[in-house]
Amino acid sequence: MKFSVARSELLDALSVVGKGMSARSTLPILSGVLVSASGGEIQLQATDLEVSVRRSCAALIEGDGQAVVPGKLLTEIVRSLPEAAVTLETEGETAHIRCQHASFTVKTLNAKDFPKFPEVVVDKTVSLPSNVMASAVRRVSRSVSRDETRATLTGVLVLVDGPSLKMVATDSYRLAMSEVLLEDGGTESVDVVVPGKALDEVTRLASDNQPVTVGLSENQILFEFGQTTFVTRRIEGKFPDYKQIIPKDSSTTADISAEELSAAVKRVSLMALHNSPIKLSVNVADQTLSLSAATQDVGDASEDLMVKAEGNDVTIAFNHSFLMDGLSSADSETIRIEIKDAEKPGLIKSVEDQGFLYVLMPVRTS
Repeated sequence: MKFSVARSELLDALSVVGKGMSARSTLPILSGVLVSASGGEIQLQATDLEVSVRRSCAALIEGDGQAVVPGKLLTEIVRSLPEAAVTLETEGETAHIRCQHASFTVKTLNAKDFPKFPEVVVDKTVSLPSNVMASAVRRVSRSVSRDETRATLTGVLVLVDGPSLKMVATDSYRLAMSEVLLEDGGTESVDVVVPGKALDEVTRLASDNQPVTVGLSENQILFEFGQTTFVTRRIEGKFPDYKQIIPKDSSTTADISAEELSAAVKRVSLMALHNSPIKLSVNVADQTLSLSAATQDVGDASEDLMVKAEGNDVTIAFNHSFLMDGLSSADSETIRIEIKDAEKPGLIKSVEDQGFLYVLMPVRTS
């Protein structure tokens, strides 16, 4: 195998397939990238057996073939090279990489030992604008659980129904939901739980101006955008009934500038150490929201903010980190906080965008 390709093109392709490379596998082959050359292009593949990524790019092919090259090492070599044509040539179990006056020799692995790229027989497909998809993922991704023992919660529920795209994530302490209307409503209805990490990677890799085609099979999900194919497993199991978690009514509402509230929460939470909660107290008569936090043997902090409040006076406590995540995810100028009482979940909404809400479980305080 021998080919030449622009350094920037090769680095882009390696950066993409690197998302599928296994970092901690006991199988050395999974830390490699399968490089194939034929028909005027090269194809790069990587997999950790859960996620598989393939990327193709145009190249000058002087000899067809395949080889598995250590992925991290190849990426670092290409990144270090000047912006010029890179030539890769294999000879037996060795790959020679040349660019201008630089030359590297790297040991390769047998391409026959590399896992085959999944052949996904798609039952349903839907095309989503990458910028809309990325916005929805950004709003819910902080609420995805990292606890692998509850696999369903490590995913994002993706629902497409006509012109509506809805994404929901929860780790049982908070829940985030983002809903947007698609300009070109999909004809297929979709109801699938997608691994949160995979959604994050796809939205980072897809550029803003290209659509992402999502294909579903019985146990796999296929994403295609540009010259990239990304395959991940479907998460099995039933996602929690999010509609039951969202509070139906409230006794207190408070509208406030998101920027002011975020800044105040950051300041006051400096005194919320060792998982101490942050308290929110709404005084309707004074039209104020008071924030306070205290850590025993360290100190305390408080701050009062002007709000537009209706209903009853109420005090509730939240995990300050989760509260901050909700405010950041809202991506709004004005926030509406809805509270039933100190023991029921609180609700954060974007006033300008009715398509976002964030449910936060309260913390008991002594």
